[in-house]
Amino acid sequence: MNKAVLKSIGAVALMCGMVPGGFGQSLVTIGDYILRRNVLVGYQGCDSMANIPGNLGITAIADEAFYQKGITGVIIPFGVTAIGKWAFYNCDSLTSVTIPSSVAAIGDGAFQECSNLTSLAIPASVSFIGNGALAICQKLTSISVAGGNAEYRSVDGLLFDKSGKTLIQCPGGKSGVYIIPESVSAIGEGAFWGCSGLTNVIIPAGAVSIGDYAFFRCTGLTNVTIPSGVTLIGTGAFRACYELTSVTIPPSVVSIGDEAFDACRKLKAVILSRKTRVGSEAFPSGVQIIYID
Repeated sequence: MNKAVLKSIGAVALMCGMVPGGFGQSLVTIGDYILRRNVLVGYQGCDSMANIPGNLGITAIADEAFYQKGITGVIIPFGVTAIGKWAFYNCDSLTSVTIPSSVAAIGDGAFQECSNLTSLAIPASVSFIGNGALAICQKLTSISVAGGNAEYRSVDGLLFDKSGKTLIQCPGGKSGVYIIPESVSAIGEGAFWGCSGLTNVIIPAGAVSIGDYAFFRCTGLTNVTIPSGVTLIGTGAFRACYELTSVTIPPSVVSIGDEAFDACRKLKAVILSRKTRVGSEAFPSGVQIIYID
């Protein structure tokens, strides 16, 4: 991506991040929408469908603009380039979202905990998706990406970076057994967060890292095999996996983050190397540690 595009995206993202604090600019209410210049900062309508008018000249949706609103659908007009952090957080009635091909950035947690959202299409224009943007959407079964997107791809409804080496987001409605593709070397932060219907995840031999909170609150997960190439298990990576009963951590793992397996209620035994650095409260109290060296 060229520097001009990065600068433009960065400016919009910065503006979104600062909108709640403001620049001393006055707010304007037009119909159901509250604006600060060309940024939509709030919604006060009663309609279940938020069809944002294109003639408002909006270029960004601010952080928390629709936070916990009871809307069932939203149509974002062409011309919007950024969707801010937590913009639609916990809109638990939201079932449909239309993202135009002008959007370049989707902020952290933008659609997190939209529990009735079933699918989402990422246009080719999107070059940045923040952490947890689509996490804990329990009915989400598919994330699709337009074929011309230069940064992301979709495989079997899951979101990956374009190379296929980083698994970014599994939709929360995924259930049963999931075999991660052999191309994956990194499981991203919060990638499976809240995928309560998953029972077994098979991590490929080429995987190197399991990100922070990667499997957090996968409450139905009973089995996970960590291959011998993994070197890092992040903070809270398997926290609150209530059905997990045992885990074998290969000697290749250099570091296990804080609370990595905390709140795994049924975890009774962990097999690992004495050389592995173990973070604070990485395992539940009373768990049996069996060393392999």
